[in-house]
Amino acid sequence: MKFSEQWLREWVSPQLDTQALADQVTMAGLEIDAIDPVAGAFDGVVVAEVLTRDPHPDADKLSVCTVNDGSADPVQVVCGAPNVAAGQKVPFARVGGVLPGDFRIKKAKLRGVESRGMICAESELGLAEDASPGIMVLSTSAPTGENFRDYMALDDNAIEVDLTPNRGDCLSLKGVAREVGALNRAAVTPPDTQPVAASHDTLLPVDVEAEALCPRYVGRLIRNVNVTAATPLWMVERLRRSGIRSIDPVVDITNYVMLELGQPLHAFDRDNLAGGIVVRQARDGEQLTLLDGQTITLRPETLLIADHDKPLAIAGVMGGEHSGVSSSTSSIFLESAFFTPLAVAGQARSYGLHTDASHRFERGVDPQLAATAIERATSLLLEVCGGEPGPLVDRTSAAHLPEPSRMTLRASRLEKVLGKALEDHHVSDILTRLGFAVSDADHGWNVTAPSWRFDATIEEDLIEEVARIHGYNNLPVRRPAARLGLRPDNEAGVTGSQLRRQMVARGYQEAITYSFVAPELQDVLLPDAVSPTLANPISTDLSVMRASLFPGLVRALMHNLNRQQSRVRLFETGLVFNGHLDHLTQTPMLGAMACGARHPESWSGHPETVDFYDVKGDLESLFALGGCPDDWRMESARHPSLHPGQCARILHRQREVGWLGTLHPDVGRQLGLKVDAVGFEVSLEALSDGGIPGFKPLSRYPEVRRDLAFIIDRDVPVQALLDTAVANAGEHLSDTRLFDVYAGQGVADGHKSIALGLTWQHPSRTLNDEEINQLVASIVEQMQHEFNAELRG
Repeated sequence: MKFSEQWLREWVSPQLDTQALADQVTMAGLEIDAIDPVAGAFDGVVVAEVLTRDPHPDADKLSVCTVNDGSADPVQVVCGAPNVAAGQKVPFARVGGVLPGDFRIKKAKLRGVESRGMICAESELGLAEDASPGIMVLSTSAPTGENFRDYMALDDNAIEVDLTPNRGDCLSLKGVAREVGALNRAAVTPPDTQPVAASHDTLLPVDVEAEALCPRYVGRLIRNVNVTAATPLWMVERLRRSGIRSIDPVVDITNYVMLELGQPLHAFDRDNLAGGIVVRQARDGEQLTLLDGQTITLRPETLLIADHDKPLAIAGVMGGEHSGVSSSTSSIFLESAFFTPLAVAGQARSYGLHTDASHRFERGVDPQLAATAIERATSLLLEVCGGEPGPLVDRTSAAHLPEPSRMTLRASRLEKVLGKALEDHHVSDILTRLGFAVSDADHGWNVTAPSWRFDATIEEDLIEEVARIHGYNNLPVRRPAARLGLRPDNEAGVTGSQLRRQMVARGYQEAITYSFVAPELQDVLLPDAVSPTLANPISTDLSVMRASLFPGLVRALMHNLNRQQSRVRLFETGLVFNGHLDHLTQTPMLGAMACGARHPESWSGHPETVDFYDVKGDLESLFALGGCPDDWRMESARHPSLHPGQCARILHRQREVGWLGTLHPDVGRQLGLKVDAVGFEVSLEALSDGGIPGFKPLSRYPEVRRDLAFIIDRDVPVQALLDTAVANAGEHLSDTRLFDVYAGQGVADGHKSIALGLTWQHPSRTLNDEEINQLVASIVEQMQHEFNAELRG
């Protein structure tokens, strides 16, 4: 929610400066995100009148103008704006004035013609971000010679409030003013919203079929409206300072009332309505072209505003293109309604939309506000556009309107939670200032929430209200006293923090991604995955629960690559979701993704790219934390998103717990990834399952090592050779290492040479050559038998 400070102070103006007011509101739970000046810093700019405009003698795109800036004599100015014309009132920077960016105005000659000053555009004064080709044109009633900054009341700030979803009541000036008034015991002065007398008796028929979703619908027909009238400058400025662009007077007024009171409104062109208004749910196959030009096929659960022939708008979200107000409109039907949050929640996002109206209706709009807002909008419309208002049409289903919440607040409970006893009259005063109806009860208060407070439903909500208005900083600081037992330390386990620290030590950075991902991305990486689809996603590209950590990590990796980060190392811990809701499994996993150079850039480094074995080493360092590296194995396998020649299934005690591999080239091409990325994903439960450290005495006797090289078929996995060597090497084998893999000259096609280093050590004596030779012979014989291996000389 963004608004002008001056506008707020018209409602309520406590004796606080801007920063103090922002700090106070923030401490009350409405966090101020930003305070920005509404205009740039400038001086020496006045309101001036363009007296004459003549073409420049030596430049087609320049004009020579004379302006009256309120001084004794007219001033000659050369202007390049295409829209400058005689009779206009404009902002004029005199010689000696200073514009934003410390740009000083001096006398100059442009193509030989003297220019003393500058007619300004909005962007040149810091009133607009985009530079338009034209100058700013003011109302003809603007007083010539008056300081432009004073005329526009530009000594103002735009304040942006970051609201939590439960505080939809503060998505308006009225709501924020109500909070400021309660915090400062200050009177709040709302604008006049008296009913407007009807000048004709024509009623547009309104039929509300979906009363449960739209318990209240208020409308009014206004005839002979001049939609070509200019929106008043004060309204245009208030909208601009609230982040809304002026469009036309009807739209501007509906937006203005929405910002002022919090009630979204919509205006229909009466001549484009067939019969009357029908509030109903969509029918199969119905289509609607929205105001933004896109045509959508409506789903049956969508609440619509329709006429007797066709849909007109998605209720509470966006209107249709063909029923909106245009330059030829002469009669409008003004709509103000209460749609339940459940009727609107998710509808905008399901169609890829997000509007100011849907933002408010999803959080809850005051059901008692509809008539007040339409009276306020009617009054402004008559003031700006003229017209003939008709009587109000009010279709209200009292049975479906939300009931105000009734709660009991206990004095003892309030004191226990706050750590402080408050006087009874102080508690009643706070709640009353916030709009709650309060009456005394045994040992406390009976409280009824106002119609705009959807979030206050239980006693704890009332305690929160009392605490924040009383002031969190006025509550005592007390430390809890409790008998706390020591938590047992599982020596055999590896904690999540240990795993994360190890990944950081290996050069990775922790990523935290959403638990929901784009379905297209998940389909590319995991085409066979089954995971729940969100009924109410925050956006269309975050609509399914992740079945793996890979989609989020790949997206984060691409985000970094697109920002010139060529060397990326990311890891994440979190839940993955597999199966339908009825049989959903949620598994904690640790995943990682790496690409780019093996080592950070340095004067002594070599530009080698990270590969499968680098990331495998990082993964094995996690296995080692548990103290049981022999419990882990990796075997060649196929995964839909990993390179078939660089992919391994991860096994823990013969149970599959994850995957390691290089991203498949086809997947990389589909995603637009131009580098090789290597990653892994493994169960956190398996990584946390370690062993208790134990002491093993060191042998005083020498080691014996034998190196064996075998020529085997290229498709034989090395792990199979290692397993066979260990199984036949006897109980005193202390170490087995693979130290060479070779294929090429001297080795037959389709084969490879594998060299193993085997080390034996006896705990109580020296091993002799005869024993070792027997074990070596047994290993060689078994290798020949199982793999047709040939011992290489």
